[in-house]
Amino acid sequence: MNEKSHPLILFDPYPRSRELIFSDDLWQRLQGLGKVVSANDSPMSAEQFDHYLPEAKAIIGQTALPKKRLAKALQLKAVLNIEGNFLPNLDYETCLHRGIHVLAAAPAFAKPVAECALAFALDLARGITRADRDFRNGVEQYGLLGNQGTFSLVGAEVGLIGLGNLGRALLPFLTPFQCSIRAYDPWLPDTSIRELGCKPCDLGEILTCSRVIFILATVTQENQGFIGRREFGLIQPGSIVLLMSRAEVVDWEAFLEGAEQGRYKAATDVFPVEPVPAGDGVRQVNNLLLSAHRTAALRESFYRIGEMALDDLELILNNLPPVRMQQARMETVARCRSKPGRSYKKGEV
Repeated sequence: MNEKSHPLILFDPYPRSRELIFSDDLWQRLQGLGKVVSANDSPMSAEQFDHYLPEAKAIIGQTALPKKRLAKALQLKAVLNIEGNFLPNLDYETCLHRGIHVLAAAPAFAKPVAECALAFALDLARGITRADRDFRNGVEQYGLLGNQGTFSLVGAEVGLIGLGNLGRALLPFLTPFQCSIRAYDPWLPDTSIRELGCKPCDLGEILTCSRVIFILATVTQENQGFIGRREFGLIQPGSIVLLMSRAEVVDWEAFLEGAEQGRYKAATDVFPVEPVPAGDGVRQVNNLLLSAHRTAALRESFYRIGEMALDDLELILNNLPPVRMQQARMETVARCRSKPGRSYKKGEV
């Protein structure tokens, strides 16, 4: 058993946990990659972390790594963040300058969220939840009368605001519906948007021409609240709006106001404050389908994070580039304004 074949791996996953991310088989596989020093259910103590840091080849988690601490991590090759965000507690410039891979688990969540985004769109377009509530309240209507204000998603004009992991995961789900798809993403050239089968448009055209609008943009230092009262006012009556990325990209009050006034129907899986307080007025907003930031949180999604981390860690330890997780890039990570993920109790997903 030599150091080269058994590199030191620090496992400090909080607010995630070992049980959430790794099945027993995946955990055994991780232990086969090296000597694992782990913490669980709470952050690793600074004393323990700093004791092992000089020998560590990889860190699974996103323990704070300022420049001074990184100076002690002379053998570090990778930081594998098993949350979906790049957080501001790490000196990315130093890591990237030294060739330390910094990875995040966002791709693991893209398909589950995209799947729910499609489900919400179908629900709102076809009035499924509304029809169910009407039936339970004894005011159901049959046939054509029961479809007032509904429309088919087939052939609909669709607009995507953001075409990153989530937007790209959604596109194949929309293919069977033969939609006309416009996309707005200032981080992509028009040629890339066209290659994905979308028409590149500015934000105004997305809002005025789309009957189904998916808000999928990540939050950055430049775009907080960039879809505001004026922008929501551009949306054509009878449209549907699906907020699936982060609440911070919209003017929250204006978003709710448009739904409450019936200008459009909407759905959201994200909120400015989570958990949402019991008395929050959002619970009474009409024309709004609510979901408690749950669309990504499938059992298999969390195990996929563990699988992706192990795949990439094995490649890195063999001096090969990672291929499954999202790699930090200085040009974009400096702009991100992500929040830490929430902690999970044992048995909770």
